[in-house]
Amino acid sequence: MKIAVDVMGGDFAPKAIVEGAVMAANQLSEGIKLVLIGKQSIMLDILRTMKYPAHAIEMVNADDVIEMGEHPTRAFSQKPNSSIGVGFKLLKEKQVDAFCSAGNTGAMMVGSLFTVKTVGNIQRPPIAGFLPLKSGGYSLMLDIGANADCKPEVLAEFAELGSLYAKFSFGIESPKVALLNIGEEEQKGSTVVQAAHQLLKINKKVNFIGNIEGRDLFDGKADVIVTEGFTGNVIFKMGESFYDYAASQGIKDSLIDRMNYEVIGGSPIIGVKGNVIVAHGISSPEAIQNMIFLAVRQVESKVTEHIIASYED
Repeated sequence: MKIAVDVMGGDFAPKAIVEGAVMAANQLSEGIKLVLIGKQSIMLDILRTMKYPAHAIEMVNADDVIEMGEHPTRAFSQKPNSSIGVGFKLLKEKQVDAFCSAGNTGAMMVGSLFTVKTVGNIQRPPIAGFLPLKSGGYSLMLDIGANADCKPEVLAEFAELGSLYAKFSFGIESPKVALLNIGEEEQKGSTVVQAAHQLLKINKKVNFIGNIEGRDLFDGKADVIVTEGFTGNVIFKMGESFYDYAASQGIKDSLIDRMNYEVIGGSPIIGVKGNVIVAHGISSPEAIQNMIFLAVRQVESKVTEHIIASYED
């Protein structure tokens, strides 16, 4: 197995990325190799100061960098030799099994759409987040930031993708799927959410249990929670602020501690023909390490292959 990592992406790149990759490399089994993509001279300078298994890391040079503030589509097309561009090329050619980056999320979406491409007739692949539960597990929420505005049909696609991901990644045979709303009644909410509810009621591909409210998020009522990227992103960022405040006050809580973005480290882009993981721009070495662990688990579960097969049937 080969996991590609964009060394040049993120607010604290390249040092934090390389440090996180080395932390992961020192714990991964011998059959897993990390492919670090970026400016080779810079990567070498950092790696020389660290200890890691020689067989666990290889480097691929990429001369260009897509900066965090650049226009995603323009930058991706104009910088084919960027670390993100090279990473997607390797993923498309199946030279690596997954590609991870804490860099420009928009560019990662562009690469997902136009290089590895979507499965079936998926219009807008979502970014999925892992929402901690009181029980100690996680539910899957999607979208958490890629698609701020969604049509009802797109929310229905999210439900199908999330259900498949939960089935093959979490091992849940018939995942419970819910629509996030301001009330449990199906006539509540925006016109978009009401229309999505009607679509999901008759969708035999998902185990739709109806609407849930914000107060239900941590109770485990649903395995998959569907919302548009605007709301999903606000919820996850609010969770991060809860953790930051609790940590500043010396408060330790098993639920709040798992709202720390570093714990999972990244979020998968679901519905594309490859394993793509995006991370927070402010990712620390610990977050990068855990992003890589997430990528390994996703490859091992073969969830992407199962999703592709489901849409080809």
